[in-house]
Amino acid sequence: MGTLVLVAIAGFMASFVDGALGMGFGPTSSSILLASGLAPAAVSTTVNLAKVVTGTAGGAAHWRFGNVDRRLVLQLAGPGVVGAVIGVTVLANVDGDRLRPYLSALLLVVGIRILVRFSRQATIPAPAPTRAQRRAPRRGLSVAAFAGGITNGLIGAWGPVVTPVLLARDDIEPRVAIGSVNTAEVAVACAASGSLLASVGGGGLDAGIVAAMLVGGTLAAPVAAWAVRHVSPAMLGVGAGGLLVLTSVRELAGAADLGPVRWAFYATVVAAGLLATRAQRARRQRTAAVYGPPVPA
Repeated sequence: MGTLVLVAIAGFMASFVDGALGMGFGPTSSSILLASGLAPAAVSTTVNLAKVVTGTAGGAAHWRFGNVDRRLVLQLAGPGVVGAVIGVTVLANVDGDRLRPYLSALLLVVGIRILVRFSRQATIPAPAPTRAQRRAPRRGLSVAAFAGGITNGLIGAWGPVVTPVLLARDDIEPRVAIGSVNTAEVAVACAASGSLLASVGGGGLDAGIVAAMLVGGTLAAPVAAWAVRHVSPAMLGVGAGGLLVLTSVRELAGAADLGPVRWAFYATVVAAGLLATRAQRARRQRTAAVYGPPVPA
């Protein structure tokens, strides 16, 4: 019973992080499930099955709070589904552990870029994208969604690949980027879990663990959707970048078998996150002194 409560709490935390930052459910929940003794294939299947339900709840909540762009969801979901099927096919035929360090190194670079960008970003509210900007062709997003689908099939990482690309654009509001990524993830998770079940079967799945994760994740979805609407986009960016760097460093440290030395790297990441948060807080204070306090959304 204690294990199920722990898994439910992990599902809540993973879903909140994923719903508020557009990334993190897969890495967070996978690490806990692996520690519980599940086989890697069963972990991947469990996580993607959980994503279907929690993603549906999260997508509905984001829709309720106006964080979803239907055109953007369709543009992400199609290539993401194709990539997910390819990623699962590779996972069924190639040792995914060999690919993880290379993917983590790439995500580490992206995370550092996002962390630096948002820690230095001005806190003056940017104007919302115009109608022309929203309707203009958004090139490059299909490629990012395709790559995210592949990594989701391989290591359960959809948001860390897709969300930073959207956050770096000026024609998409951060809350809309996060809400649309979470909504499109439902289709990608459906494709990945279905392909995994067809490729490797359901052996090792624990219905109790799946149910506990679903309960915790579903409860977190509306809380995350509310948070993403009321938290500063710059602070969301710092959080997303810090989370991405931390998960990537954790993966690389494990691959390199650093032992206790890894804690020094973890401490460095935490210190960098605190410095970025402090820099962003100072910018908010200077902005408030000049322009007045921000108007609530």
